[in-house]
Amino acid sequence: MQYSQASQGRVFILRLVNGEIIHAEIEKFARAHSISAAVVVIVGAADAKSKLVVGPVDKNARPVEKLIHTLDATHEITGTGTLFPDETGTPMLHMHLSCGRRDETITGCIREGVVVWQVVEIVLFELLGSCAKRIPDPETGFKLLQP
Repeated sequence: MQYSQASQGRVFILRLVNGEIIHAEIEKFARAHSISAAVVVIVGAADAKSKLVVGPVDKNARPVEKLIHTLDATHEITGTGTLFPDETGTPMLHMHLSCGRRDETITGCIREGVVVWQVVEIVLFELLGSCAKRIPDPETGFKLLQP
């Protein structure tokens, strides 16, 4: 296990609107408000054609090839994530959503582009004093959190 310590800073409440791309808007907000680290909680709805990473194509392949799922209809969503800077200091969101419609649910990472349907509500808890960064890992191809 690796770890570091941080303190809670500001708390922001955001509302995204129809058509916005979730990860792009959160990262843009973080840059505009000088937020380098945060915990993010989200609830709302995702539009059809939103894309989720739902696993590796082959768990043993390196670098990892992403398995992408495209939503075929609007889904209710809830999720959590973390925001930490990459190796260049740019805030990068890592968030997983559970997306439900009727009696089916799919869960995955939002990096491929989840589009807001009508409204998404977000609470962002800033973390202060964090030295954690997302550093490229050549073996997996991921930017892994280094606390």
